[in-house]
Amino acid sequence: MQIHNKLQIISALNEKINVFNEFIVPLNKEQFEATPNGKWSAGQNLDHLIRAIKPLQLAYSLPKFILRIMFGKTNRPSRTYEELVVKYKTKLAAGGRASGPFIPPVISFEKKDSLLKKYDEQKQKLIEKIGKQNEQDLDVYILPHPLLGKITLREMLYFTIHHNEHHLGILKNRN
Repeated sequence: MQIHNKLQIISALNEKINVFNEFIVPLNKEQFEATPNGKWSAGQNLDHLIRAIKPLQLAYSLPKFILRIMFGKTNRPSRTYEELVVKYKTKLAAGGRASGPFIPPVISFEKKDSLLKKYDEQKQKLIEKIGKQNEQDLDVYILPHPLLGKITLREMLYFTIHHNEHHLGILKNRN
């Protein structure tokens, strides 16, 4: 996948979240709540993705000097999308898992529509905030990621794009 600049990131993020949501929409109660082999249900996967994207609203709203004070600046070039995906898959293969506030509770079917709406709203808010970013700043400022450590703003967006693909793949491969 060729994702380099801000416009490509926005396009990919919009597409991947829409595809994930479109997969969830037709699920019935049984499909939405099923937890095969103790794995997360579709509802829990959706809730997890919302929990993962929500903190980015604040991060991409903060003045750059606050990001610099809180997390510093990078001392290396941003990884490519492909490099970031390899690093994430390596961390997962080594046993990395969601932790703390990113672990979803049991999600009932009754929450499906409101969660889909919430995820779409979170996507729109993030896209607006990405649009206001300076292209160069995406490679200068860093944020902490629970598995990947400190990564650039651009890499965090790459992660968010891939994270949707990852969870959609999990749901599609359950049967």
